Amino acid sequence: MNSRKLPLHGWIGLALIAIFWPVNWLMEGLRSQWAFFPLWLGYTLTVDGLVYLRKGTSLSARNWKKYVGLFLLSAPVWWLFELFNLRLQNWVYLGRENFTNLEYAFLATLCFSTVIPAVFGTVELMGSFTLFRTGKLSRKLRLPPWGVWAFFLLGWVMLGLMLAWPRYFFPFVWLSVYFIVDALNVWLGNPNLKAELEKGDWRGLWALWGGVLVTAFFWEMWNFYSYPKWIYQVPFVDFAHIFEMPLLGYGGYLPFAMELFAIYNLVTGVLGTKRTFTIKEIVGKEISD
Repeated sequence: MNSRKLPLHGWIGLALIAIFWPVNWLMEGLRSQWAFFPLWLGYTLTVDGLVYLRKGTSLSARNWKKYVGLFLLSAPVWWLFELFNLRLQNWVYLGRENFTNLEYAFLATLCFSTVIPAVFGTVELMGSFTLFRTGKLSRKLRLPPWGVWAFFLLGWVMLGLMLAWPRYFFPFVWLSVYFIVDALNVWLGNPNLKAELEKGDWRGLWALWGGVLVTAFFWEMWNFYSYPKWIYQVPFVDFAHIFEMPLLGYGGYLPFAMELFAIYNLVTGVLGTKRTFTIKEIVGKEISD
């Protein structure tokens, strides 16, 4: 029997959601530029608290300094995709014109800082359920010796095609970075999904996909009635919207989660720091229900 209780920061997260969700949806005029960050801070604290409630450990419990580091890593990582979007123009921000470049950079960076903590926390929460902990398949991913080089070069080709012909190759923004960075992780000896799939262990991948889709639902839902907000203008698939996002666009979140995991392992590997978000922490520990 699980006798653990939701920790204090989980209750703080719920309180932030209770306050800033109505603020983002019900107030008139500009409000999300300052209210979106505390809403998503509330989300990250809530899911981290729920993970602790279920497992007795969580990202913040294992090392709160490294948990804060996820916020610091998150902003520049998402700015990379904003840089790509200057060419793609797949999403635009309504209300951007109300801010100077300096104001926009500061406020956007604050909001972008919650991306990785929100995704990783939700992934670990998904990994605490039996569906993901026992979802180990026997089928093993086998690549030939030259396979990693092929993935690395393919990543650069996809990136080049995306930048040269963004109208037709825009989906590669969610694949190219993963192919490049995960190949680097293999060569540098950092944790990588390829190593897990070669062992026939797909649980981490399922948890990454499940967690990012849950996070995506809240991103798109809370954005819908916010202002400023983002909208999409995606070629060929701009139909059957769920909130502002076209239905097929949600597929881009799956490789996006893989990109975040790969970038995290590359950065922690380069810095030589101990990781607090690993496949073992996501799905490798049994919990008491």
